[in-house]
Amino acid sequence: MNRIDASDHYDESGFASQTPSLLTVVIDTNPRAWAAINDLLPISKAIANILVFINAHLAYGNENQVAVLAAHPNRAVWLYPTSSADRSITPPGRRRDAGGGSGGSGSNNNNSHHRPGTSANKYPHFAKIESTILASLGALIDGTAASDLDPTTLVSGALSMALSYIHKTSLAFEPPKTSADPANPTTAPATKPAAPNLHARILVLSVSQSSPAQYIPTMNAVFAASHARIPIDTLALYDAPSFLQQAAFITGGVFLSAAANPRGLLSYLMFGFLADVDARASLVTPTQDSVDFRAACFCHRRVVDTGFVCSICLSIFCDVPDNAECLTCGTKLALGNYGAKPAVVPRKKKKRKRVNGAAGGGREETGSAAGTPAPA
Repeated sequence: MNRIDASDHYDESGFASQTPSLLTVVIDTNPRAWAAINDLLPISKAIANILVFINAHLAYGNENQVAVLAAHPNRAVWLYPTSSADRSITPPGRRRDAGGGSGGSGSNNNNSHHRPGTSANKYPHFAKIESTILASLGALIDGTAASDLDPTTLVSGALSMALSYIHKTSLAFEPPKTSADPANPTTAPATKPAAPNLHARILVLSVSQSSPAQYIPTMNAVFAASHARIPIDTLALYDAPSFLQQAAFITGGVFLSAAANPRGLLSYLMFGFLADVDARASLVTPTQDSVDFRAACFCHRRVVDTGFVCSICLSIFCDVPDNAECLTCGTKLALGNYGAKPAVVPRKKKKRKRVNGAAGGGREETGSAAGTPAPA
């Protein structure tokens, strides 16, 4: 139409300058933890609320993307995308088919029996994500044996997989490098820092407490996310995991606890976590009143309030190691006078003044043999 009457009917400047946003959701699928809050919020209703939140994120921008992982007691698995072919990144401006391929029935035969009947009232991309997540989650639950019911949730592994996927996606969205040298066109140094080509963030839906055994790998993933400027948001439905509190504080994310009202999961998601990194600069985001900065010791994997820190590798110990050597790097720890008995200084006795008289009613002794002379 614009070519016919030579007039601009639509202002596409806002769409051209929109930065894609990648939301990676990590769902804690510990069966024991979900059984504890089953009366308040079953996992089926929680997944339904998460799907509404994911659809809202995708509807916020045409180039927005989403990835979903499950942090299980013994492993971390992909819920969406499920295969390496589906996780292939689509460059900007080329949206993949919502049906996951050519659109025919034979393009994705593995999940065809899991998909519900399609509806004309549902966006095909939303229907594909919903069916894939439900099928992957059902396969994960069916494959969980009684021996897998460990109270420890592998959140650290899910965070590492999410960071790897975000890095891969950011590389796909990078503009091609150009150079003035025609012989070497792809090695031009960057003259100025470019604007971010992808706004990525991680949202962790936690229903279990942080395990001290996962402290080291969790904090390694947290510091990697902080270096890459990827915020880690956390919504705790049960208790307040201390390590995820530190993750949100270090990476500049949002930490909310819905333990008082888990039924309001959708409200927490829509009002607290829908805005991406760019939109949060113009909003007042929720803040943490207090942060649990306790760490886990490297020797016994126990959460401690006070401990000993190696000055070389920053390893934390709840007690002095044997021979005062660091168990991680072997450095001889300088403890100074730690453990020595403090020097006791005797208190100086104060000299008391003597008073003449047996009953103490006489005059004070002045130190003179003669009495005070009376006036004449």
